[in-house]
Amino acid sequence: MPLLSPPDPTTIHPLPAHPRVVFLKPLIDRDTISVGDFTYYDDPDEPERFVDKCVLHHYDFLGDRLVIGRFTAIATGVRFMMNGANHAMTGISTFPFSIFGHGWEEGFDFETIRAGLKGDTVVGDDVWIGTEAMIMPGVTIGAGAIVAARSVVASDVPAYAVVGGNPARVIRYRFSPEEIERLLALAWWDWPIEHITASLDAIRGGDVAALERAAPAKGGRP
Repeated sequence: MPLLSPPDPTTIHPLPAHPRVVFLKPLIDRDTISVGDFTYYDDPDEPERFVDKCVLHHYDFLGDRLVIGRFTAIATGVRFMMNGANHAMTGISTFPFSIFGHGWEEGFDFETIRAGLKGDTVVGDDVWIGTEAMIMPGVTIGAGAIVAARSVVASDVPAYAVVGGNPARVIRYRFSPEEIERLLALAWWDWPIEHITASLDAIRGGDVAALERAAPAKGGRP
């Protein structure tokens, strides 16, 4: 069998015949957004503008981060609603008077915004997020999870859960609790890429024991 060569994760368009698919890591130029190798976005309309189109109301000065792991698939129209989309909710009105100036900004206390910050948004490794799903601020999506199309994810998603709806709820788990524990311990996405390439049959299969047998003697990123 010929030796397989993995795709280059620094290539923006890994499928030349399908320019709608882009690897995100080489597109990200903000310190507050981090994306792992081989994570891709699929969009027929300017997928290169992922940050502008999909990371909504992102203001660096708020300090919150969007962190996405490796080997994650993000479908067309997914939206990450960052903390900057929130309005102050400590008063009677949530209307953002201060942004319109003309004296309305006088007396505005920015701490009313900080009081509503929900922290970083984190998407784990090997996650699949379906078309037009919306991920709310401060959510963590565990490794191996699947988010159904048009879901609104307003709370944390456990590893290897399938969630859907508005708000998204757990529909089922992809594996048993014991198998999930073993899969998280294996963390195949952290294996050296050469070993991942050589172990694709086990990774694509449904047998956790086979994946354990394929694991390298020593894990970790290369």
